[in-house]
Amino acid sequence: MELKQNVIIKIEKDSIAEELGIEAGDILLAVNGQSVKDVFDYRYLIQDEYVELTIRTINGEEYIAEIEKEEQEDIGIIFESGLMDNAKSCKNKCIFCFIDQLPKGMRKSLYFKDDDSRLSFLQGNYVTLTNMSEEDINHIIFYHLSPINVSIHTTDLELRKKMLKNPRADKVLDVMKTLANAGIKMNLQVVLCRGINDGKILDKTIEDCAAFFPHAKSMSVVPIGLTKYRENLYTMIPFDKQESKKVIAQVEYWQKKFKKNLGTSFVFLSDEFYLKAEYPLPDCADYEDFTQYENGVGMLSLLKQEFEQALKKYQYQFPKQKQNIVSVATGEAAYDLIQKLCNKVMKYCTMWKINVYKIHNDFFGDEITVSGLLTGQDIIKQLTGKELGSYLLLPESLLRNDTTMLLDDIEIEDIEKALNIPIKITKNTGETLLCNLLDLEENK
Repeated sequence: MELKQNVIIKIEKDSIAEELGIEAGDILLAVNGQSVKDVFDYRYLIQDEYVELTIRTINGEEYIAEIEKEEQEDIGIIFESGLMDNAKSCKNKCIFCFIDQLPKGMRKSLYFKDDDSRLSFLQGNYVTLTNMSEEDINHIIFYHLSPINVSIHTTDLELRKKMLKNPRADKVLDVMKTLANAGIKMNLQVVLCRGINDGKILDKTIEDCAAFFPHAKSMSVVPIGLTKYRENLYTMIPFDKQESKKVIAQVEYWQKKFKKNLGTSFVFLSDEFYLKAEYPLPDCADYEDFTQYENGVGMLSLLKQEFEQALKKYQYQFPKQKQNIVSVATGEAAYDLIQKLCNKVMKYCTMWKINVYKIHNDFFGDEITVSGLLTGQDIIKQLTGKELGSYLLLPESLLRNDTTMLLDDIEIEDIEKALNIPIKITKNTGETLLCNLLDLEENK
C-alpha cells in the first residue's frame, strides 16, 4: 500500500508539537522552506535552534509553525512511516529469493521485496546496490548512512547478473568503491547456492571483498533457504553434511589467513552450516564482535554462553521446593542446544520439569529449520495433546514486526486458546530464556 508521505499519526505528550497545536492527520509540507524526502532529511533539517514547519491541517489549511528550541531537540512528531517515505522495491529476480518461495494466499505485505539502503541503515536489511541511482548514492554519502548491509553473493560479475537476473548487477564493485572512498562502512552477505556460487567462485568473492577492508567490515556466508513452494523456480540442491563440511574447511582457511594479515577473521559462516555438518559450534570469541549476528551468525553460541553465565548469576534464586512443569517449543535447528540447556536447569531444580518440543516446519517444508519461520498452525497441530504444564515458551523471532502475529496470521492469543495454555514470549538471550523457564524476574 502506498503511504501518504509525511502524514502525522501521533503527537508526543508535552512535546513542542503539542504546544503548537499540531495534530494527528496533519501533513508536514516543508522544513525551513525545503521539501522533506524522508526521515533523514527531516532529522537533518530540524537540528537548528530556530525551525519553521509548513503544515497542512486535516481541513486543508496551510500555515507556518515557528519553533525556537534547543539545538537537536526533538519536536515530538511521529509519522505514518518511520521512513517517512515508501520503501524502494527490489527490481531483481534473484534465483534464490525466499519471497518467491512463499505460498499463495498470505497477507500482501509478506510479498513486498525491499531493496532500500535507508532500511539497511535503520533496520539492518540487506541491499543489492543494483537499483540505486546516483542520487541514492549521494544520499547515503551526504547523511553518512554507515554501516549498510550489502548482499554481494558473488564478485563474478557475469554470474551475479545471472543470479540476480538484473543487467545492472555487474556495477556492484564500482558502487562499493564509491561508498568506501566516502568512508561508508559495509557488512557483506553471500547467500550460498550449491553448484552455483560456491567452490572457487566463493574463494574469489571472499578475496575480492576482503580487498575493501576495513570499509568492508565483515562478510557472512549463509546457505540458501529452500521451501517446498518452488514450482517453476530455478532448480536448487540443498547443502548436505559433506558439502557443509567442505564449506566450513574452505572458510576456515580464509579466516586463518585474514586473522594473520588483517587482524580479523572477516568472513563468518551461519550456524546452519555447523549444524548440517554435525560439527560443534565455534566459541563466542571466534565471532569477534558478532557483526553478523542478525544474519544467524553465532546466535546459538551466544545463547549458550549467556545461558551458562545466567545459571551462575541466578543459582541462589532457583526454586528449590516448588514443583512445576513448563514447556518450550523451538525449531529443529536450535532443538538439540535448547534441550541440553534445559537438562542443565533440571539438574539444579530437581522439582522442575521442562518439556522441550521440536516443531517440524510442515508449512514451508523439511529444509526450513529455524524457529523464526515457524507458523502458528504447525505449533498448534504438533503440540495438541502434549504435556505442556503451567505455561509454554515461544521465541520472539516468531513474531512479525513488533506484533503478536506469526507468519500465517495466527496470533499468540489464538495459540493460547487452541492449546489452553498461557504463553510467554522469550527474547533470544540466554538470560531471558533461563528466567522465563524458572519464572524468575530478570535482573536489569
